[in-house]
Amino acid sequence: MTRFLLVLLTATLALAQAPKQALRDEIVAQERAELDSLKTGDMAAFSNLLADNAVFVDSRGTAGKAEVVEHSANVQLHDYSITNVQFVALSAESGLIVYHLEENGTSHGKEFTAKVLVSALWAKRGGKWVCAFSQETAAK
Repeated sequence: MTRFLLVLLTATLALAQAPKQALRDEIVAQERAELDSLKTGDMAAFSNLLADNAVFVDSRGTAGKAEVVEHSANVQLHDYSITNVQFVALSAESGLIVYHLEENGTSHGKEFTAKVLVSALWAKRGGKWVCAFSQETAAK
C-alpha cells in the first residue's frame, strides 16, 4: 500500500508540474522570438512582442517601449546564447524568467560582445504574449 501511495504521489506531482513547465517553455520561446527579431532586423515583430506600457531597465536607466524600439533599430544581433534559465510562474498566463545571455552583434555601427544577466516578465494579454518588463545587468 505504501508503494502504491508513493507512486500515486509521484505521478500527481509530475502532472502538477507539467503546466508550469509548459508555461516556462512558452515564455522562453517568446524571449527567443524577441532576440531572433533583432537578428533578422524585423523591428515590427520586435515591437509587437513588447507591451505598450512596458518598462525596461539597464545601466542607462529606464525606458519605455517607444524608446527601446527606436534604440534597437540600430542593433543587429549576430548570435546569442541563453543559459541558466530560472522561472517563476506568476499566474496561469504570466511568468518571470531570469537567465544569462551572451550576445554579439552591431550597435550603432560598432561591433559588440556582451555578457548580461536578464530578467524578463512576460504576460498573455488579449491572447497575445508580450514582454511587460525587462532588466539587463552586465555580468562578469
